[in-house]
Amino acid sequence: MVKLNRAEISAGSISIFFLIFAKLLNQSYMMLRSLFLLMAVGCSAALFSQSAPDGGADTDKKQYCNPVINYSLPDPTVIKGEDGYFYLYATEDIKNVPIHRSKNLVDWDFVGTAFTKTTRPTFEPKGGIWAPDINKIGNRYVLYYSMSVWGGEWTCGVGVAVANQPEGPFIDHGKMFRSNEIKIQNCIDPFYIEDNGKKYLFWGSFHGIYGTELTEDGLALKEDAPILQIAGNAYEGTYIHKRDGYYYLFASIGSCCEGLKSTYTTVVGRSESLFGPYVDKSGRPMLENNHEILIGKNDAFVGNGHNSEIVSDKKGADWIFYHAVSTANPSGRVLMLDRIYWQDGWPYVQGATPSLKADKPEF
Repeated sequence: MVKLNRAEISAGSISIFFLIFAKLLNQSYMMLRSLFLLMAVGCSAALFSQSAPDGGADTDKKQYCNPVINYSLPDPTVIKGEDGYFYLYATEDIKNVPIHRSKNLVDWDFVGTAFTKTTRPTFEPKGGIWAPDINKIGNRYVLYYSMSVWGGEWTCGVGVAVANQPEGPFIDHGKMFRSNEIKIQNCIDPFYIEDNGKKYLFWGSFHGIYGTELTEDGLALKEDAPILQIAGNAYEGTYIHKRDGYYYLFASIGSCCEGLKSTYTTVVGRSESLFGPYVDKSGRPMLENNHEILIGKNDAFVGNGHNSEIVSDKKGADWIFYHAVSTANPSGRVLMLDRIYWQDGWPYVQGATPSLKADKPEF
């Protein structure tokens, strides 16, 4: 190694030195910038963070960032299995209906698919499997699903499959009904609920939300049971939650699937009866497309909708999953988690927009 004193360093040498230094500095800047962007995608800066009213330590171990799964899992549905795990299912952006598993609603593992190439439903041969709804009826796990091609609003329909365990394998029982069979357009997005010892199924997408009673096993529409409309043409993605004497109808409005142009928004109304009338806070009916906004957009996420069932943690806090389009990475619809609060008999999410960083559920 040759040592140079100051007198020996020429003007040309100084120029070369500073060129090398500037190049190294620029490389360091680019590396730091890339690292920052990666961190921003996974967990946005504190400027946008929303803390829960009851506080909580601001540490990585006690907080989570949205999205909780950063790849496409639209239209989530969730259930707690007998093994203590939560199982989450979604529209088949991952072929044959993906299944993920978690102990805490935040950290998820992919465990497989509900169907395979040979066992998947076939009543709409070129159709996709959309918006599943998972339930436990008796000793079996029952998965309702939509099957449709894009734009196939009269040939789409709802089917059902069963399994002995939440991770499957699911055995398809085929079609329950098609739109053209019951003369209701766009019969997708099924949701199952039990109430007063009876079983019901609700469904619909931008042509009314409808419901009817099911057979005792939950696998077919009950013969001669009326099909009743409970909400107007603005909605899809139905979920009904019963709490303190009220039924809360959660649904989505707007466009789900236009990337950054998606206008999907989660809304809610309530009723004292399962079949309505559902109204907003002013008493205006959802049959006339009135509702309260639950989750709108912010700078980080747009197209926020099609929520799951509400899940409670060990402290009694309520949580909900839904999908969103990330403005930082708008490919697909990522999985979001937010806490539901209640005030004066109505649910709300902090700021009525997705959280970017929040306290974890407690289990």
